Amino acid sequence: MSDGRLVVCPTPIGNLEDVTLRVLSALREADVVACEDTRRTRVLLDRYGVSGQLVSYHEHNERRRTVELVERMRSGAVVALVSDAGMPLVSDPGFELVRACVAAGLAVEVLPGPSAVLAALVASALPVDAWRFAGFLPRKRAELAAVLSASETLVAFESPRRVAETLALLAELDPDRPVAVCRELTKVHEEIVRTSAREAAERYAADPPRGEVVLVVGPGAPASAETAPAVQALRRLVAAGAKPRPAAKVVAELTGVPANDLYAALTDD
Repeated sequence: MSDGRLVVCPTPIGNLEDVTLRVLSALREADVVACEDTRRTRVLLDRYGVSGQLVSYHEHNERRRTVELVERMRSGAVVALVSDAGMPLVSDPGFELVRACVAAGLAVEVLPGPSAVLAALVASALPVDAWRFAGFLPRKRAELAAVLSASETLVAFESPRRVAETLALLAELDPDRPVAVCRELTKVHEEIVRTSAREAAERYAADPPRGEVVLVVGPGAPASAETAPAVQALRRLVAAGAKPRPAAKVVAELTGVPANDLYAALTDD
């Protein structure tokens, strides 16, 4: 195995003081730092007096840059990978590089550090024994409804411009579903609103949140043995593009299961 290696370095999601000593050490020792935005990463490095060669590594040059970086590591270079905030690969570039390093027999070291996903999950006060990360939520209504129907706690990134629309759909599916809207985590204006889907939809309908948002949605109610077949049929209709409310009414008419019960059980398989 070559002495060259990849070091995956999570960076602060807001407060620059959240960077770890190990990450700073890795950034100082690296021959090259691959980052999404060299200007943003330079702010962090300058804060702690870290110098080094920066190269851009983002979604538009990920494949080409991966080839270049792997060749450098094969020649013995140490590459530190960072994203603009948080853990690389988690809704950020880096998967191609990690996979290529593993395929090439190069060592990959992952350092622990800040993560908006885990911070929001813990701060939500919702169940953490079983949870799912959905990345950025889909825009199509049917696909969004399917994601929101998770039977475990759901953590997802959402654009502040779309938060109201997403919460309105969730309130339509299950108005009493617990929700935590986590905004600007670790920053000066951090805010965590813990409420129901209905109340959250009403709150943000006229006043959309500002800044970066992580949504945490509590698990849905499981379907009973009697309603499971009806819920299965409803999930298939929604996945095929049908709107949840009309589809539930149709399934209710065919099965005799109340439409409201179908809404509540839409989250379970």
